Amino acid sequence: QVQLVESGGGLVQPGGSLRLSCAASGRIFSINRMGWYRQAPGKQREPVATIFSGGNTNYADSVKGRFTISRDNAKNTVYLQMNSLKPEDTAVYYCNGQFSWRDYWGQGTQVTVSS
Repeated sequence: QVQLVESGGGLVQPGGSLRLSCAASGRIFSINRMGWYRQAPGKQREPVATIFSGGNTNYADSVKGRFTISRDNAKNTVYLQMNSLKPEDTAVYYCNGQFSWRDYWGQGTQVTVSS
């Protein structure tokens, strides 16, 4: 089993920044990918950013140029730097990881962008 623990959410004004962290622990033999999804009230969960084992990254069009995903392999941790935040970025952000070809989810962290 693998556990994912997120941190770093909170309330921020429009135009502000936040950094989310997701630390993986447990029986980790290989990491295929790690990334972030989000779910706003009344909407489906959607992918935000992914980083693959080789270092390639993918971003949702809505966050390109504003969000940056990165990782610390030694700590099995992935980060999401979110800049120029907008009210429409408000959502619960979930960490997702695929380890040895099995998917795992974190418990989610709330991000609220509001003045």
